[in-house]
Amino acid sequence: MADVNPPRQIIPESMLHQRILSAIIFVPICLMAVFLGGWVFMVTIAVIFGIGAWEFWHMFKDANYSPNRLLIILGTISLVLSRVATSQDMSGLVLSGFVLTSLATHVYAYDHGVETAGLDFCFTVGGIIYVGWLGSYVMALRFLPDGVYWILLAILGVSISDIGAYFFGLLLGRHKVSKRVSPAKSVEGYLGGILTACLFGYVFGSLTAPHSTFVTAANGLLIALAVSCFSLIGDLGESLLKRQFNLKDSSKLIPGHGGVLDRIDTWLWAGVISYYLITWIWI
Repeated sequence: MADVNPPRQIIPESMLHQRILSAIIFVPICLMAVFLGGWVFMVTIAVIFGIGAWEFWHMFKDANYSPNRLLIILGTISLVLSRVATSQDMSGLVLSGFVLTSLATHVYAYDHGVETAGLDFCFTVGGIIYVGWLGSYVMALRFLPDGVYWILLAILGVSISDIGAYFFGLLLGRHKVSKRVSPAKSVEGYLGGILTACLFGYVFGSLTAPHSTFVTAANGLLIALAVSCFSLIGDLGESLLKRQFNLKDSSKLIPGHGGVLDRIDTWLWAGVISYYLITWIWI
């Protein structure tokens, strides 16, 4: 008879120590960049998402496809910066230019014997849009009025959701969210992550409200609820890419955590969702 309560996965102590050490290094760098803003923030985010773009390319390259590495990385960095580096939002022009350049590049590649060039074109454009276009909303959040508070609310909210989901899943997890894509994730963990994110959003909004023109306990709660509800899809989406190629992590760059893309997959959803909630409702 099958075990109705299968054992839950527990992170080994050595890996947990690696995760804690990596977080001690990674988190302060990101927070410092958020608070300093300006070019420090822009360069930090461009580097983070540029590395994520390289990891995206590397997954497909190792599977014997040939998306264009330079275009994926440059396209990502250019899109992330184009949101705020000029007086006008140039992201539409930048995206169009890289799509057209990608097509021309892979036509040339096919003419010179690359048999997967049609698929490679799709992977190149997919990487630019997935990492670069979605990532550009994280950049844009910081440059909204009260941008420090908005980006902390969105990114910390989704991070708190991940932590809550892990511990609730560890204690209560029984029902799998996705048996094939991410079998370790449970419905109970998912709901626990939403609960912890909402608590964070309400408390953060309450503490921030006296210092902010726009942030309140109510919209802090709403943003945390939205990003925690939908960010799971971002996590599962990146897991889908890894499952296609039998990979555990997008890279081994961050000890105990995997790759940069493993860390920012939920940021991509949180950035877009938060940006449009904020700009459509409150600003």
